[in-house]
Amino acid sequence: MKKPVLTIVVPCYNEEEVLPETFSQLHDLLIDLMQEELVAENSKILFVDDGSKDRTWMLIHKASLKTDLIRGVKLSRNVGHQNALLAGLFTAKESSDCVVSVDADLQDDISVIREFIHKFNEGYEIVYGVRKKRETDTFFKRSTAQGFYKLMQKMGVNLVYNHADFRLMSRRALQELERFEEVNLFLRGIVPLIGFKSTSVYYERKERFAGETKYPLKKMLAFAFDGITSFSVTPIRFVLFIGLASFFISLVFGVYFLGLKFFGQTETGWTSLIASIWLIGGLQLIAIGLVGEYIGKIYKESKRRPRFIIDIDSFNMPMKLPLRDNKDIIDESFHYDLRNVSETN
Repeated sequence: MKKPVLTIVVPCYNEEEVLPETFSQLHDLLIDLMQEELVAENSKILFVDDGSKDRTWMLIHKASLKTDLIRGVKLSRNVGHQNALLAGLFTAKESSDCVVSVDADLQDDISVIREFIHKFNEGYEIVYGVRKKRETDTFFKRSTAQGFYKLMQKMGVNLVYNHADFRLMSRRALQELERFEEVNLFLRGIVPLIGFKSTSVYYERKERFAGETKYPLKKMLAFAFDGITSFSVTPIRFVLFIGLASFFISLVFGVYFLGLKFFGQTETGWTSLIASIWLIGGLQLIAIGLVGEYIGKIYKESKRRPRFIIDIDSFNMPMKLPLRDNKDIIDESFHYDLRNVSETN
């Protein structure tokens, strides 16, 4: 069986604290996969710098000079995790048989990439990395995340439960993914729409190795809301339902108060009147804001702006320094201490 060419895509944003360890662990894993003859010798690790403000790109560049297993792509500005991930996937697509996406924080268990490859060799075009449980999360994060998945499923959005962006995709799957041209991206919902043969691999998620999370509460809520509004019109229908219910309730109360007036039993109702006005006004503002969110998405889509712009691409260009032969890469004595890459000149 022909050994597949694998590219591991790692989007990075201000990850200088964790990158040396990420270099080392992924580098060692890829060498092990080569020695086990699971992947081809020209497989690579591609780091995508999403407009970082720290030394992330400098570390990626230095690591690429130490080993030809590591390459880098530098985006012209920060475009967000999903777009940075797409930049890496599409850059690696043509020269890879399969591509694995993984975050730089080492929370995903990279050892299961070996099982990803086995599933790919069995004919699966998409392999999802799925968390077995969420014990490492806080109670708030665990409950909100699980509630989000359940809510999306009730809205008819096909999501893989407890799956983030740790997955393998074949070249054919990536070619189909490239046909999805919307600007408002929610990959967890888009990838299942491709429909090719897929499976899941379960793993235990670890604590973050170093640095701070790039998804605080504010970004998590924005990401969830973007996912909901990108894949479902249920929120607008829900507001319509509330509006209709309020209308019919107001009709009932209107008939009731007319009856009271007819029989001379009316009383001053200042509190109920003001409460009703505030309630209806609040519902109207919510409805207008929600409709505006959808209109804003249409506005962004209509402009057809590029989702990312690549500033530097060392993946598809020859390096300035001569690289070693691939046969040296899988020599058992060949090793680079990439944990010290930040200390080298």
